[in-house]
Amino acid sequence: MQAIRAHVRKGDTIMVTAGKEKTKTGKVLKILPKKDSVIVEGLNMVKRHTKARGNEPGGIKEKEAGIHISNVMPYCPKCAKGVRTRTLLLENGDKQRTCTKCGNSLEK
Repeated sequence: MQAIRAHVRKGDTIMVTAGKEKTKTGKVLKILPKKDSVIVEGLNMVKRHTKARGNEPGGIKEKEAGIHISNVMPYCPKCAKGVRTRTLLLENGDKQRTCTKCGNSLEK
């Protein structure tokens, strides 16, 4: 199976474009390339029933589930919506992702 080249990275702020969490924004915690999905902080919460293990008590715990990578877009704070990105080559040879609409940099 071939890994995809993701349009979002760990630490990016993204906007969900489809599903029950549509129009919500959050920070990418993890990218799962084998499942083509991303884990977003505070979004797509599911309940997991866990057994007690050692000192850790059992119970029902909530955690983030994956969202398919095709259903998220990088979030531009200037445009205040999910946007497509363009890669600009800077004078010093570095690459920088920018918003296609306003040209705002999406790098930290």
